[in-house]
Amino acid sequence: MNFSKYRIKPGSRVDLKKWDPDDRSASPDSKEEDHKRLTELGVRLNELQDILYAERKHGVLVVLQGMDTSGKDGTIRHVFSEVDPLGVQAVRFKAPTEDELAHDFLWRVHPHAPGKGEVVIFNRSHYEDVLVVRVHKLITPAECKRRYAEIRNFERLLAESATVILKFYLHISKDEQKRRLQERLDDPKKQWKFSRGDLAERKLWSQYMKAYADALGATSTDQAPWYVVPANSKTNRNLFISSVLLDTLEGLKMRYPPPQENLEGIVVQ
Repeated sequence: MNFSKYRIKPGSRVDLKKWDPDDRSASPDSKEEDHKRLTELGVRLNELQDILYAERKHGVLVVLQGMDTSGKDGTIRHVFSEVDPLGVQAVRFKAPTEDELAHDFLWRVHPHAPGKGEVVIFNRSHYEDVLVVRVHKLITPAECKRRYAEIRNFERLLAESATVILKFYLHISKDEQKRRLQERLDDPKKQWKFSRGDLAERKLWSQYMKAYADALGATSTDQAPWYVVPANSKTNRNLFISSVLLDTLEGLKMRYPPPQENLEGIVVQ
């Protein structure tokens, strides 16, 4: 599958209505075949993560953004299910603390960037500071544009320090969000996930779509591209992200490093 049409071109004007959240191009087969394929991709991802850790030439940053119920947690759980948990770290960014608000908005993010050999997943990210705060009018349009520039500079710094950056916007429809929120309400095992605040944010759907579109267009670069992931289908979402991640890691042409010393003739007694 060619994923280039889902990749936001740098500086482009984004209209999210042009992407169908029901698109299942990444999962055209039966559910059984799709799940088998996801396992195969996961096994290969585990192999590549092992080489990444051994080689220690690159870090990998995966950014997941999307509306409530878009599947950020599920993506992490399924895409990385076959990967050694010691090789992957997931970081969730909640509302800033008082101490974090006393610093620049990227201050709390940089310490979590991956080191060489590491895979780090941002479940929500520094993009909250050009999305939520914009929708709630906590920053001015001028400040928002300034933050776009700061984000581009920050991500360029990471990329120039051998960090591979992949950013995924999990694109669901408003109707699909309604279904998933209702499912949370109806299932006692999922009610803990539900908050009345989710309904308040849902009323701002159109404002969020505009904020996301502007942010994607302003911050997708060759070094840190955004992908719009059709995510009404969870299977399509998982296969899409797994495939892009694998294609990117395969492109690094990684190799296990040679032994640090000559091992010829050594026998373990």
